[in-house]
Amino acid sequence: MRDSLRQKIVTVCEEKIAKKGENVGLSFYAFFANRNDDPVQLMEAAEWWIKCHQLNHFEKAVKIRDMVKADL
Repeated sequence: MRDSLRQKIVTVCEEKIAKKGENVGLSFYAFFANRNDDPVQLMEAAEWWIKCHQLNHFEKAVKIRDMVKADL
């Protein structure tokens, strides 16, 4: 996964955790605008989420943040 996407995921996770607490869940769609303005990056996130890690549709933001940081 490209570094810019990793940074975006970590930032979004940290923002969600700060606003809603440690138990907040999210899907990989949380990292993108409501419209599909970057399909290549969306597919990259989806592949990491679904294909590589076989995660559920919704996961805890803390878990995702920590997984992305560990993959660095």
